[in-house]
Amino acid sequence: MIKAVIFDLDGVLVDATEWHFEALNNALQLFGYEINIQDHITVYNGLPTNEKLHLLTKRKGFPSGLHEVVKRLKRKYTDQLVEQFCRPSYEKQIMLTYLKNKGVKLAVCSNAQKYSVLNMLKKSQIDHFFDLIVGNDEGYKPKPNSEIYLETFKKLGVKPKEVIIIEDAPHGIKAAKGSKANVIEVAGYDQVNLSIFNKFL
Repeated sequence: MIKAVIFDLDGVLVDATEWHFEALNNALQLFGYEINIQDHITVYNGLPTNEKLHLLTKRKGFPSGLHEVVKRLKRKYTDQLVEQFCRPSYEKQIMLTYLKNKGVKLAVCSNAQKYSVLNMLKKSQIDHFFDLIVGNDEGYKPKPNSEIYLETFKKLGVKPKEVIIIEDAPHGIKAAKGSKANVIEVAGYDQVNLSIFNKFL
């Protein structure tokens, strides 16, 4: 029996994958660097900004002394994009209402900072649905490590077989599968609606 559903945020509940890509590049371009779309899709997508910058330093020689200023700028640019583009989705509200009425516990686990996660959920008018919201700045190892999911199971009081995780990016999918929960892989935001739960609920 399914007792909990855990969602990733970007590209799942909020159509924010490209916002993060655009915001980070806007910051990097000030210093003559950029992540191209192919590398974004195959290497960086789904990782915390910290990890992206460390990888960029390793792969492209981006100066590590600029990490902190780029993180601050990226957060500022992301906030601007969220303010401009983040809107409620009736499909998501219908899906979450149905799950809540079924007595299923709901959570969000994201590689984004909790501040950013809460901001996007509030702008989408769905923050009130969740029993637990976890960001990457709460001391857990980021995805693709499964720790963020395993600790969430404990907090919700559920076993892996009682959980469905919804993920879209390779790093998140790896973390979800490593947790031994049921995993629904989606290609992106537009696929996330009530129909994906047909075989489970």
